[in-house]
Amino acid sequence: MLIGYVRVSTNDQNTDLQRNALNCAGCELFFEDKISGTKSERPGLKKLLRTLSAGDTLVVWKLDRLGRSVRHLVVLVEELCEQGVNFSSYVITGGGFLPLMQIF
Repeated sequence: MLIGYVRVSTNDQNTDLQRNALNCAGCELFFEDKISGTKSERPGLKKLLRTLSAGDTLVVWKLDRLGRSVRHLVVLVEELCEQGVNFSSYVITGGGFLPLMQIF
């Protein structure tokens, strides 16, 4: 199953752009946070991680929607891979992320 995760930094922002993109990518289920990515407590992400199972694919709009830092992103994606969960980013930005994504 394709499962989407969307995040914006404040309640004043909306997730429509991210949701629409992930919906077009085929996501059937969505989890959402309206909180700064620097915060470690993200209820939507926690619920998502409990929901994912082997064979699922986690899809994010952009990499910065998921990870608080490159290190956090790498650790999280490695954990997903160990669980048999695939990972995909709808938009890949920044030349620094391309070598990172080639690892996976």
